[in-house]
Amino acid sequence: MSNEKLTTRSENYSEWYNQVIQRAELADYAPVRGCMVIRPHGWALWENIQQSLDRRFKATGHVNAAFPLLIPKSFLEKEKEHVEGFAPELAVVTIGGGEVLEEPLIVRPTSETIIGYMYAKWIKSYRDLPLLINQWGNVVRWEMRTRLFLRTLEFYWQEGHTAHATEKEAKEETLRMLETYTRFAIDDAAVPVIPGRKSATEKFAGAVHSYSIEAMMGDTKALQSGTSHLLGQNFAKAFEIQYLDENNTQQFCWTTSWGLSTRFIGAIIMTHGDDQGLILPPKLAPIQVVIVPIYKNDEEKSKVMPVVERLRLELSDFRIKVDDRSEVTPGFKFNDWEMRGVPLRLEVGPKDVEKESVMAARRDIPGREGKSILPQEQLRGKIADLLTDIHTSLYERARAFRDAHIFDPKNYDELKQIVQEGWAFSWWCGDPACEAKVKEDTKATTRCIPLDQPARNGKCIVCGKDAHEKVYFSKAY
Repeated sequence: MSNEKLTTRSENYSEWYNQVIQRAELADYAPVRGCMVIRPHGWALWENIQQSLDRRFKATGHVNAAFPLLIPKSFLEKEKEHVEGFAPELAVVTIGGGEVLEEPLIVRPTSETIIGYMYAKWIKSYRDLPLLINQWGNVVRWEMRTRLFLRTLEFYWQEGHTAHATEKEAKEETLRMLETYTRFAIDDAAVPVIPGRKSATEKFAGAVHSYSIEAMMGDTKALQSGTSHLLGQNFAKAFEIQYLDENNTQQFCWTTSWGLSTRFIGAIIMTHGDDQGLILPPKLAPIQVVIVPIYKNDEEKSKVMPVVERLRLELSDFRIKVDDRSEVTPGFKFNDWEMRGVPLRLEVGPKDVEKESVMAARRDIPGREGKSILPQEQLRGKIADLLTDIHTSLYERARAFRDAHIFDPKNYDELKQIVQEGWAFSWWCGDPACEAKVKEDTKATTRCIPLDQPARNGKCIVCGKDAHEKVYFSKAY
C-alpha cells in the first residue's frame, strides 16, 4: 500500500474519491473501459450490505431467484417507453458460437422484461398472488462517463420484482420497499436519506411512479441511492401477465420493481470518508475491530501476544482482525487501518498488559480525542457500546452536514446560487418546462418530491404559478 499522502477533499474531491477506493483496496480498474474489479475488502463490504438487505426482504415475505443475463431483443421492444429509455445503454450480442444469431440478444440492463415473460407463465389465478421475488446479480449499461462504484458499465445489485392483484397492493409494496431502503441506509449504513417521488422526467422508463432515497455526499452533490417503482399495468399488458379473479374474470396484474446497487458503496465512501481515508459504519464494516500488538523485542512480544490472542477469542462476536505483521511499524499499521476505515482500533503494548487495559482509538474521531483507555475486564460490552456510539456519531454528523447545506431560496436567482454548493428545497408547479430551465441554467435536477410535504401551498420558484409540492433541486452524481 502506498504511504503517500492522500489528496484532500478540499483540494480535489474527485481525485480524493478515486484514491481512497484504490488505496483502501475496495476496487480497481478493469481492462475493459468503464468496468471495475471489486477487490476482497470491497466485496466483503458488499456482502454485508447484501446480508442486511436480504434479511429485511425475507422478513417482508420476499424470496430469491435467478433469471438469465441474456434477453431476446424483441422482449425490450414490447414496452415502448422502456425500450426508448434504455436503447442508448444496451450491449447487444449478435454472434454466438461463431454463428450470426437469428435474433440479437441484449445483455440485461434490468430484468423487467424477462421476468414479465416468466410471470405470465407462472401466474394463472388470484391464488398465485402476490408473487414476491428478488434476485441478486449483475447488469450491463453502456455508460459513456464512468466512475468507480457510482457509474460503471457492469454493476452488481439486487432487483425485486412483484406482481399483485390490485393497484392498492402494488402501491403499498412500492412504498414498503422504499421504507426498507430508508431504514437500511439510516440504521445500518448511518447515511441520512430523504425518501420521495421522482418527477415524471426523472422516473424509471416504463414506470407510472418512481420513488428514491436521496443522500447528500461530502461535496454537497446528491446521490440517488436506491429506487422503488410502481409499474402499474404497463409491463403486465406488454407481457400478458394475467390472472383469473374470484369471479372467474381475467384481469391484468399490477407490478413493481425496486433495486439497490454497488453504487451504495460510493454513498458510504462520500458520506463518511475524511482526509485520512474511509470511515466505515460499524454494522457494515468488513473488519469492525483491529488489534495492533506493540512491542520492541522478543521479551515484550512474549508478554503481549498471549494477551492479544485471549482478547481476540473474547471478542470473536465481532468481525475482528489481529495485525501481527512484523515487517511494518505500528505507525504504518495505524495509517493503513485508518485508510481502510476500520471503526475501532485496539492497541496492546507491555504497559497495557501490566495495567490489564487496552488503548482504544475510534476512527470517527481522529487524534487524541478519539482515544480512551479501557479495562480488559468485560471488554466485549464496552466494545459493543463504542461501536453503537460510532454509528450514532457518524449518522448525526452526516445529518448535520446535510441540513446545514439545504436552503429555501426566496427567488430564482437565489436558487441558482444555492445549487452550486448545496440543495434548494423549493416550491415547484410540476411543469417539466420549469424543471428543464433549472437544469439548463444550473445543471441541477429535481432529486425527489419528499413524502413529507408542508400543509400549505406556495408559488413555483421558477415561474411563480401556484404550486402544491416542494422539491429538492441539486447537482447529482
